[in-house]
Amino acid sequence: MISRRGWRAEDPSGSYTRITRTRGVKVHYTGGYVNPKIVDDHRICIELVISFQRMHMSGGRGEKYIDLGYNLVACPHRRVFMGRGPGVVPAANGPGLNSEHYAVLALVGSSGFTEPNDELLHAVVDAVEYLRREGGAGREVKGHRDGYATSCPGGPLYAWVRAGAKRPKEEPDPKPTPKPNPKPETSWMEALVKNLPPLKPGDEHKHVKTLRCLLLARGVQEPKNLHSFVYDDALTADVEAFKKAKGLGSGPAWTKECWIKALS
Repeated sequence: MISRRGWRAEDPSGSYTRITRTRGVKVHYTGGYVNPKIVDDHRICIELVISFQRMHMSGGRGEKYIDLGYNLVACPHRRVFMGRGPGVVPAANGPGLNSEHYAVLALVGSSGFTEPNDELLHAVVDAVEYLRREGGAGREVKGHRDGYATSCPGGPLYAWVRAGAKRPKEEPDPKPTPKPNPKPETSWMEALVKNLPPLKPGDEHKHVKTLRCLLLARGVQEPKNLHSFVYDDALTADVEAFKKAKGLGSGPAWTKECWIKALS
């Protein structure tokens, strides 16, 4: 479970309507494009949840919600984000339908990432079981389209709901050992960077021109200075701006870490 603080949720703008039980849970999807890289990059999940809260609270669904419209959000890494939580009426099921079922959003889309992986299905079941245990949810598990005119939660996810919303046959370890997110380019990049020297203000070197070209490609360097071999004051300012944007600290020197960030 990822707490609201864990995903940097905004505080609700008003008071929730409380409930003690529901008939069950309705499952939703995003209804838009979800980057297929989400399966390998959990940061995309966090960004999506934040964007949905902002959209709901700004009136992107036709009216301003006081908070994210869902009680919980399930992601393809078997993580469950705390939305409104249990014991609270959602805002996502449709007029007149919110007090009957809790709402769980699965981070799968209508394009891009459309086929829920096993970890996402486990997360949805985890969310349903949590709402039964903590919020008095009944046994029903339905799709958003059940009772409301919508295509949500999409064909693949709705088929799973209609089949009983069961866990995948082989349940993974609920606490898997985190695996690094390898970058295929790292090996050749490291080899290349070994042959690129650190640079500092005052240097006059052919690699200063290479540095200028990289900064131009990253939208930092001015084209008029592109062919200069001198690490001058203007280039120092550009390097500072690049390092700040990439979270590399401060300082005028161009380091190995700067080469890697600029090349990646």
